[in-house]
Amino acid sequence: MSRKGECHDYAVAESFFNTIKTELINQQSYATRQQAKSAIFEYIESFYNPVRRHSTIGYYSPSDYENRFYRSNNA
Repeated sequence: MSRKGECHDYAVAESFFNTIKTELINQQSYATRQQAKSAIFEYIESFYNPVRRHSTIGYYSPSDYENRFYRSNNA
């Protein structure tokens, strides 16, 4: 995916995984893998993408940012 030593390539992914661990996973325990998968899916689809604001994209939620991008390119 990238050359050896390109640490910034993974910064966004690492930030995402840190956020999900801090805000969701470390706050509760799961009896089964399926419960964990369901909770993570629900968190991403109902909070992280549509609601949570991100500094790297101008303090918009990912959904809002994507909608603005498509509106500006199709206008």
